[in-house]
Amino acid sequence: MTKKIVVTGIGATSPLGGTARESWTALLAKESGTHTLEYDWIEKYSIPVTFAAEAKVRPSEVLERPVAKRLDPSSQFALISAKEAWADAGEPDVESERLGVDFATGIGGVWTLLDAWDTLRERGPRRVMPMTVPMLMPNAAAAAVSMHFHARAFARTVASACASSTESIANAYEHLQQGLADVVIAGGTESAIHPITIASFASMQALSKRNDSPETASRPYSVDRDGFVMGEGAASLVLETEEHALARGAHIYAELAGAGVTADSYHITANDPEGRGASRAVNRALAQAGASVDDVTHINAHATSTPVGDVAEYAALRAVFGARTNSIPVSATKASTGHLLGGTGALESVFSIYAIAERIAPPTINLTTQDAEIPLSISGDVQNLGSGDQLAITNSFGFGGHNAVAAFRSV
Repeated sequence: MTKKIVVTGIGATSPLGGTARESWTALLAKESGTHTLEYDWIEKYSIPVTFAAEAKVRPSEVLERPVAKRLDPSSQFALISAKEAWADAGEPDVESERLGVDFATGIGGVWTLLDAWDTLRERGPRRVMPMTVPMLMPNAAAAAVSMHFHARAFARTVASACASSTESIANAYEHLQQGLADVVIAGGTESAIHPITIASFASMQALSKRNDSPETASRPYSVDRDGFVMGEGAASLVLETEEHALARGAHIYAELAGAGVTADSYHITANDPEGRGASRAVNRALAQAGASVDDVTHINAHATSTPVGDVAEYAALRAVFGARTNSIPVSATKASTGHLLGGTGALESVFSIYAIAERIAPPTINLTTQDAEIPLSISGDVQNLGSGDQLAITNSFGFGGHNAVAAFRSV
């Protein structure tokens, strides 16, 4: 029998705020989390892109020093968001063997890895920290969350580039349906604002080059968009069966109604221009939710602000929604947050949940002149979603052809 899976806790630390609610409030206020980077490595290595969307609150302001010292920044962000979500859920009383963790990252401990390489070259092998490998491994964030909350059902990691955390949310849905846990902490994290990653993305012409106006650099669907903005942070959801949530009297934000995961098998970095894999992911999410295309009231688009990617996503949406495509309220929240890579789907799931709970689609900033090839219903102002039942989808697509879509229903 299919179980109803619900969201009872939300947490986030993002370029817009140190908590989920602060991030949402700043998003509605049309703030930008992007700014010029003040690091000596920008000049030292002649990095061509000098800005990014750093997390607004640094982990050192939140975590105890002994805890932070054992974790890469990506794991630090993960733990911060998970602790907020857990507290928001009322700290569920659940047996350790019935609590699971599904957590994702796109890159993992890049700072730990490359700092250790610098130490090896400059100071020799004896000065490399013993904890280097446990800190840099991609499953470190899931492990940190699992150990903090004594989650012993499972601690699983997804690393599917920018689709990672939405895929982890999809996995959590399946794990709860299968009865492998009663409660799951799911989400994603990233901390990769590093000279190597910025130089690489810049080399492939993927990043915006608006060094003179970083706050307006991310501009999805705008005719003059020129690339994405690197972001960092993490977001977490506490998910559980409705039966378990009601039995403990938990507040329910929304239902995780379904999810869809597919692969393009097209190109390592480029989207399928016809959006076939992406459209199948949307259709799978709707089918799992028992919903039709007419039920969708809001879309949080992947919308990275790249010239090709935004068009490909529109093609995918058009293939699914047909004539309805241009009338569904759409938000492209990376305009405010930048692109959190492996953490982006979880953060945008948080925004989607708030959207349907409050019946508003958040604004998309920096939209100067909308691309005529992408005539979606997108606005620089809040869009009213109406008072009826709400069903939102959030799209995430990643290098390697990964596609993941989550569907949330109002309660």
